[in-house]
Amino acid sequence: MTSADHTTGGRAAQGDAPPAAASSETVSPQAVHPRDVQAVERQLGRAPRGLRAVAHRCPCGLPDVVRTAPRLEDGSPFPTLYYLTCPRANSAIGSLEGGGAMRRMQERLGEEPELSEGYRAAHEAYIAARDEQAAADGLEPLPRGMQSAGGMPDRVKCLHALAAHELAEPGTNPIGREALDALPDWWEKGPCVCTGPDSEDTSGGGRP
Repeated sequence: MTSADHTTGGRAAQGDAPPAAASSETVSPQAVHPRDVQAVERQLGRAPRGLRAVAHRCPCGLPDVVRTAPRLEDGSPFPTLYYLTCPRANSAIGSLEGGGAMRRMQERLGEEPELSEGYRAAHEAYIAARDEQAAADGLEPLPRGMQSAGGMPDRVKCLHALAAHELAEPGTNPIGREALDALPDWWEKGPCVCTGPDSEDTSGGGRP
């Protein structure tokens, strides 16, 4: 499998397997399988905040993108809807950012109208999905003008967020797609964390 195949999800672990990724559906916290919650906790090194769904699965079967509530329990805004949780994917994207990829992507937004239009459409799609999740949670949507993620619609500031968006909603984010296509196959070594009742807590220290 190549990086172009990331958006197909992935096989789940054998046994009491968690359900497939929820993609763009709005769901409640109760829909998240306990094994997925455990995996995300170990990837992040802490309990996830506002977890609503597994939005995409790595080819190894574990979650690599989660969908979160647009507001935390205390009502404070939480604008980033999709988070990339896999520490290996995060590390690979960090290397891409460190190599100057964002600077060139930013330049191209001013040079390529089609790319710029697609990026702005991704911004609008992100806000629409976030508002849908707020409605499903019975919450007020975030204020108009609130940021979406990753610098959209005019800047490229965080490839982690843009790649997470593209994985969760395939074909939506052109910059996220380019970032994913530039990555190595981070799943080749197998799952980044162990899950299950007999597994050790090997936290991966993912993002955020």
